[in-house]
Amino acid sequence: MRSTHYIRDGHQIRLLEGGKEYFAALIDAIGRARSQVHLETYIFDFNGAGAQVAEALLRAGSRGVRVWVVVDGVGSGPLPNAWRQRFADAGVEWRVYSPLSKLGLMIPSRWRRLHRKLCVVDGQLAFCGGINILDDLYDPYHGVLEKPRLDFTVAATGALVQEVQETTSQLWWRMQAVRYVRQHNFPEAFSSFKAAGLHLPWTQAENMAQSAHIVARAGLLLRDNLLHRGQIEKAYRKAIGLARHDIVIANAYFLPGRKIRKALIHAASRGVRVRLLLQGRYEYFMQFHAARPVYGILLAAGVEIYEYTASFLHAKVAVIDAYHERPWATVGSSNLDPLSLLMAREANVVVADGPFAKQLHTRLEQAMVFESKHIAAEQFANRPLYQRALDWMAYGLMRSVLFLTGKRY
Repeated sequence: MRSTHYIRDGHQIRLLEGGKEYFAALIDAIGRARSQVHLETYIFDFNGAGAQVAEALLRAGSRGVRVWVVVDGVGSGPLPNAWRQRFADAGVEWRVYSPLSKLGLMIPSRWRRLHRKLCVVDGQLAFCGGINILDDLYDPYHGVLEKPRLDFTVAATGALVQEVQETTSQLWWRMQAVRYVRQHNFPEAFSSFKAAGLHLPWTQAENMAQSAHIVARAGLLLRDNLLHRGQIEKAYRKAIGLARHDIVIANAYFLPGRKIRKALIHAASRGVRVRLLLQGRYEYFMQFHAARPVYGILLAAGVEIYEYTASFLHAKVAVIDAYHERPWATVGSSNLDPLSLLMAREANVVVADGPFAKQLHTRLEQAMVFESKHIAAEQFANRPLYQRALDWMAYGLMRSVLFLTGKRY
């Protein structure tokens, strides 16, 4: 197995595809909760399956479980009044990370968003992936979808659960401290900052069916603006550098920096088969078009590119050497683009385990063969002039955004 300091033995990992599988597992776990549920998400939408998750949180709060929910101030709209009152009555605590001021996103520091999707129940079971609390067949901007978006989450027990517990608790108490400072309640602010450094005990989960899980080596990767600025990107680069046979990356918003591009090109040059599964349906102007100027360089190096067209691609996963001696896979919230790798709070789980890697690889292979279109180098080079103009316009806009943040990528 690959030697990485953040990966430890003894985890049970289950791969969950889409909201249908994730929400069923999440609601079941919340239903079993006895002491605490900590949930972080970029989007919490109350339509369809999102309302079912909200109802589960209400039931947990009503029976005395401590329920903390943190949502992003851009990704999630205002908490509906009806739900606000119901949450308050049940004791469910709701916080908004970095709510926008009157200037909105005109201030570059406000581009640092809470993009990770984490949940930990009773300090025993953790969820980490790319799936928001958002119904599979609904999109806030595009309405009803014909087919569910492609995305993944993992359910995990093991030592990484403690890391998720501490990560969510630390953010909660730091946000509490900021609230107290604004209220000039400095004793409580000090207590909250102190609590943010807490170290919580971990116990093994009791209720997970052994047959549904894979005993694996795994670890949690974070990206923030303090201690973990480059952890996820470095893990990707190291895994790509160690690849010997096959790399498959599925990414919704793909605009890798120079170092990751070079790593992919070098892998292809030494005979590794490199395949990218990327967004094939128009969602957002900048993310959709800004990725395409990078295609030409990668295609020329022998990298294969597939665009997912069955529905929206929202996955942020990768699998390397799944059928060989050193398998590596990751599932999480981090795109390979500057917003994720330079500014947002992100979380990925890395799994170094053959059966898990094979399961993920099989699903991505199916998506590339049956649900995507292959982008040929000649076809891409001959795309219409207006498309090339839009691509370079979006790419230039993205570079301008980076310039304003003062970051290099």
